[in-house]
Amino acid sequence: MKKNVLAQLPSVDQLLKQPDMLSVISQYGVEQVKKSTQHIIQATRSKLLAGEEDVSLEIVHFISKIEQALQQKHTPHLCSVINATGVVLHTNLGRSNLSPSIQSYLNDIAFGYSNLEYDLEKGQRGSRYSHLTQIIQELTGAEDVLVVNNNAAAVLLALNTLANQQEIVVSRGELVEIGGSFRIPNIIELSGGRIKEVGTTNKTHAKDYKEAINEETGALLKVHTSNYRVVGFSETVSMEELVQIGHQHELPVMNDLGSGLLMDLTELGLSYEPTVRECLEAGCDIVTFSGDKLLGGPQAGIIVGKKAYIEKMKKNQLTRALRVDKMTIAALEGTLRLYLNKEQVFDQVPTLRLLKQSLAEIEKKAIDFIQLGKSSDILGDLTLSEGYSQVGGGSYPMEYLPTKLVKYTSPVFSAAEIERGLRLSKAHIITRVHDQSVYFDLRTVEANQVATIVETLKEMTTQGN
Repeated sequence: MKKNVLAQLPSVDQLLKQPDMLSVISQYGVEQVKKSTQHIIQATRSKLLAGEEDVSLEIVHFISKIEQALQQKHTPHLCSVINATGVVLHTNLGRSNLSPSIQSYLNDIAFGYSNLEYDLEKGQRGSRYSHLTQIIQELTGAEDVLVVNNNAAAVLLALNTLANQQEIVVSRGELVEIGGSFRIPNIIELSGGRIKEVGTTNKTHAKDYKEAINEETGALLKVHTSNYRVVGFSETVSMEELVQIGHQHELPVMNDLGSGLLMDLTELGLSYEPTVRECLEAGCDIVTFSGDKLLGGPQAGIIVGKKAYIEKMKKNQLTRALRVDKMTIAALEGTLRLYLNKEQVFDQVPTLRLLKQSLAEIEKKAIDFIQLGKSSDILGDLTLSEGYSQVGGGSYPMEYLPTKLVKYTSPVFSAAEIERGLRLSKAHIITRVHDQSVYFDLRTVEANQVATIVETLKEMTTQGN
């Protein structure tokens, strides 16, 4: 009986010669269509051998399956999502969004030739880093600049240049893990330096650094604990005091600032965090920070400081391995130029704009969401709720920003089912779940995304009903 059924399976050639397959072959190519056809036939054969019933052997069914498989295969895996979590710098969702105002500039660089390493004035080879030097110098006051592909790389390169095969003195309270199991001690070891811990987890004094310095010392390292706080019975050595100690012993002092603020954000209601300029003005020789955190640009590791040290880094063979491409340079330059206009930067850089939003602005989006949802006859309850957003990205760990949430409860689906459905929808909406309800934090939802969320919810509840 099975042999008779298996004999009804169409051959690969039979399917490829079908008129309806011409457009499929034209779109995806013969080789890809042939592979998909073989796979679908084999999958159908396996179902028949397993005794499954209701297995269609119609040609139109095979063509449909082949086309679906090819569509899925050729859909980009990296895709846009709607962030309704309220975490502004969501590491898993790509951290900072770039400003739409630099989109046309990025388009020109991406799809055409550029002067990446060409000096237009001299008509000869130039440096890719020259495009960023002047703008970063102006914004930070640094003598020189170097940009690599992320801040971990910046720390690695700097330490390898400053203190390879030497001791690097750092406080025990600053031996941070920066996420994904990447830890400062591991980076120090990889740099070729030898870690020398001083002080304790909660208290480190100036004398601890002084007593640790010897002929083997290569650098003093300060790591800004941007992703956690030690509070209570604690003490740290200020940047100014550490610089004084380092320079008394003719040692370079480096500060891994992490998030890398270019502007004071206390006016947004956030607590004080040191800016890059302040660290340099305190006398720090080298400061490293991220491009895609509070700066609001692309992923990059930015190294600023004394020209003598950065010139050595530029000659380090690691620099070639860690260098940035033209798209990172363009996105970073475009973002940095927005900082030149201090009156508009909070509106132009999306990360700063999301942090700046007033509660009234967020509430308006939430109310629009609820009203549109109710007029669309979404099955379930949509209500306004209060809550808190987070900065994210390992920044401001103790800060919670007041926000407005839309709470959705379905009479048909569980909160977990709703969350999964939204996440796997065409719009890929990422939400929060709490107490059997799904929450949408409107801080990180753009006004033009509200209708998409409502439409997705409507489709889900209609299907469920």
